[in-house]
Amino acid sequence: SNSDICVALSPPALDHIRGIKPGSILICVADPYRSPALIQVCKDQNVTLMALELIPRITRAQSMDVLSSQSNLGGYRAVIEAAAHFPRAFPMMMTAAGTIPPAKVFVMGAGVAGLQAIATAKRLGAAVSATDVRRAAGEQIASLGGKFIMADDDADHTDAETSAGYAREMSAAFQERQATLIASVIAQQDIVITTAQIPG
Repeated sequence: SNSDICVALSPPALDHIRGIKPGSILICVADPYRSPALIQVCKDQNVTLMALELIPRITRAQSMDVLSSQSNLGGYRAVIEAAAHFPRAFPMMMTAAGTIPPAKVFVMGAGVAGLQAIATAKRLGAAVSATDVRRAAGEQIASLGGKFIMADDDADHTDAETSAGYAREMSAAFQERQATLIASVIAQQDIVITTAQIPG
């Protein structure tokens, strides 16, 4: 390409990047932490790579927050895909042959994608529950009509949310209690949607 600036949602194939004019700029969701080959090809081609997902998530950059916009769509799509594969209807159905209970949907992680998954499953009529290590997420889950599932608090739990709004790693004791609880909850679910991401 003879363009000075190339824009893509996801990174082009490495062969396409090799065809980009040296000295140009490539703007895309690059996943640079897991794409060393992409970084090397850009370096070899003297192409400046701008990874959209590394733009700071601040108010001024909100219109460029591809992580939130794509996570929002991802949470929605996860439920739509699950509904398409699920052999029953999501809402409770009362028929002449009897009552069909609502689908039980469990969402793990109540960030942007998880909250959209909760809202979408609820709109489709499912009985929704969700978990997150951040206590504040419980209020958001409840506000969307979901049931908050969480292991009992531990001493360091008040700091479960970082200043950037992400969940931090919890103590081993909490992780063990949470894993035991989640295992028992999952056994009763029809659909489990996992949305939590680890930055980087």
